[in-house]
Amino acid sequence: MTVDANHLLAGLGTGLCGGLLSGLFGVGGGLVMVPLLGLIPGLDQHRAQGATLAAMLLPTGLPAVLEYRRRGIASSVPLVGVLILAFLFGITGGSLVANRIPSEVLRWGFSAFLLFLALKGFLRRDPFIPDPGGTSLDAGAGLWTWGVPIGLLAGVVSGLTGLGGAVVVIPLLASRFRMTQHEAQLTSLMMLLPPIGLPGVYIYAKAQGGLPWMVIGGVVLGFAAGALAGARVATRLPGARLRQAFSFVLVAMALLVALRGR
Repeated sequence: MTVDANHLLAGLGTGLCGGLLSGLFGVGGGLVMVPLLGLIPGLDQHRAQGATLAAMLLPTGLPAVLEYRRRGIASSVPLVGVLILAFLFGITGGSLVANRIPSEVLRWGFSAFLLFLALKGFLRRDPFIPDPGGTSLDAGAGLWTWGVPIGLLAGVVSGLTGLGGAVVVIPLLASRFRMTQHEAQLTSLMMLLPPIGLPGVYIYAKAQGGLPWMVIGGVVLGFAAGALAGARVATRLPGARLRQAFSFVLVAMALLVALRGR
């Protein structure tokens, strides 16, 4: 089997895992794809993060979005637009900073960030407002006041870590816009439909002398299939159960990243 075929298969497996998590939790899949791209094809931290952002350029999360909408879960298109606009500025700055940080330091920082997010998830006790039908969503209040800083912060985090920014977007949307877990996850997935990671991909590709496009192609194919399967499971689970499961996944991925260099 050729090296290219191996890379394609590695990308397929990684994308499938990332897509499952994306559909389940509304994230971009980077929290599992970055560690797996370092473990399986052996990419360093910078190239793994750049490859993850590149795989998200295509609307691979569309099957998951359609499944959420089919289940009657609502989102705010104007809010998604504001979040995307701010995200583009944030990811540019975050990517520029990330490529000036040594790979080993970036890897440990990535791991510590995941553990921090997991701890917040475990300690959180304030439940989201129950709204199974999603019909009471009103994101008009604070559209710019909160939408801009949330999108900007998500972009910075995405550029620095290769994550899609959902780890920031989902909890903040829930607390500031009083969304249910499912509404926040759908909003996050809708942000991924346009190629919002393009500035970050350009910066990573230029700084790293290119990206592993065969691996990225496999990730894209696997991600689309996994996202649909994950969304079908997520829409049948309570929001509290999803938050708890997400925290456990964060811990597992943080340990994987930390142990990769041993």
